[in-house]
Amino acid sequence: MRHHRADVVERALAVLDAYGLADLSMRRLGAELGVQPSALYHHFANKQLLLAAVADEVLARGPRPPAEGTWDERVAAVCSGLREAVLAYRDGAELVATVHAFGLGARAPYDDLVAALRHGGLDDGLVPVAARTLVHFVLGHVSDEQTHLQAGSAGAIGDGPRETSDFTLGLGIVVDGIRVRAGELSPGPRPRR
Repeated sequence: MRHHRADVVERALAVLDAYGLADLSMRRLGAELGVQPSALYHHFANKQLLLAAVADEVLARGPRPPAEGTWDERVAAVCSGLREAVLAYRDGAELVATVHAFGLGARAPYDDLVAALRHGGLDDGLVPVAARTLVHFVLGHVSDEQTHLQAGSAGAIGDGPRETSDFTLGLGIVVDGIRVRAGELSPGPRPRR
């Protein structure tokens, strides 16, 4: 049976969710599809490009926030949508962070954040750094959440799943820092050393 590119990505998502990113290999994926791993190279020149397609699909399946509201409301919506998208798949944050770092894809949240920050009139020099910082915060936070959950499930730690998340508070702290840099807020008194 001949598989289409979308079939390969769909099965790769299932493998990712069942076994994690470390076990998403061309060999395992080929076995899951009933083909030799070399057959997958018809659709993807290498594993990195496969991972890029999988990461883009993870993001495409996540919520797409509307492009309305104040810049900080839009930023919060994009970051919350990114969090939801990567939490939906085992190792989703690690996958998207890897692909983003390699510059192979997973750009939609970054591009949406750039648009939201520019909408707020932020300085052109601040916009890309603020957008990257927000993406790093979200992916780092979710990576911590997913690692904790998986370690607890495997019995590696005694903790169960966390009942609450400090994601919204942390995001607020980052956004407040962007406001200060943008000159919207006074940084307040500085602590003495």
